Amino acid sequence: MASYESFAMVYDELMDNVPYEKWWLRIRSLLHENGIKDGIVLDLACGTGRLTRLMSRDGYDMIGVDRSVEMLQIARENSPRDCLYLLQDMREFELYGTVRAAVCACDSLNYLTDPRDLQEVFSLVNNYLDPGGIFVFDVNTDYKYRKILGDTVIAEDREDVSFIWFNEYDKEAQINSIELNVFVREEDGRYRKFCEEHVQRGYTMQEILDLLEGAGMKYIAAYDGYSGKEADSSSERIVFVAREYGKQKSMT
Repeated sequence: MASYESFAMVYDELMDNVPYEKWWLRIRSLLHENGIKDGIVLDLACGTGRLTRLMSRDGYDMIGVDRSVEMLQIARENSPRDCLYLLQDMREFELYGTVRAAVCACDSLNYLTDPRDLQEVFSLVNNYLDPGGIFVFDVNTDYKYRKILGDTVIAEDREDVSFIWFNEYDKEAQINSIELNVFVREEDGRYRKFCEEHVQRGYTMQEILDLLEGAGMKYIAAYDGYSGKEADSSSERIVFVAREYGKQKSMT
C-alpha cells in the first residue's frame, strides 16, 4: 500500500478535478435512504479529509482513519476540532465503539492487492458498524484498468506543480503498477522532483460480492460510479452499498 509521503503536500491541488461535493451528495442520499441522517460515521482511508469535512459540515460526527502521517496532518489542519483522526492501517483499524455508517471513497480499497486483506477490512467494518449499519465504498474495476487506464501515460503541466503518471497493468494478476513523478516549483523558481510507486488491484463486481459474503456482510446494491445508475460490465468505478449483518438486532 502506498503511503503518499511526498504526494501528500500537493494531493489536493492535483486532485481538484475529483467532484467530492457531487460524490458526497450521492453518499448522503444513500445514507438517508437507509435512515442514517446523523450519528457517528467512519471515513476509512480519509486522506486529507476532504470528504470527512463535507460529512462533518452536514452534521455527522466524523472519525477519519488513514495510515499516512502526512495526509492526516493536512486533514487535521483543515478540519473542525470535533473531527477525530486516527493513524491506523485499515487492514487492522480499531475504534472505541461502533458507528452508524462507514464510507471509503476514491478507490482506496484498490490498494489492497490481496483479496484476503480486502475481506479482512470488510470483516472489521462489519464488526464496528451498529446493528444494521451501512457501508458505502467504491472500487476501480478490472475493466477500467484493462480497457482505460492500464498501459497509459498521463501527464499534466501546471504553473507550480506538474506530474507524469505511468501505468502498467498485468491482466492475469489484475495488478496495476503506477510510477508517479511529481515536480513542485520552489520559491526560488527551481523544481523539486518526487517519485512514488503505487500498486492497485482491479476487482470485478463478482469478486467484491464474494468477499462481502465471506466477511459476513449483506450486499444491498451496486451503482455505476456516483451516478445512481445500476452497475454493469463496463462500469469503470462501482459504488457498493452493504449492510452490517450478524449482530442481535440485524436488519433483514
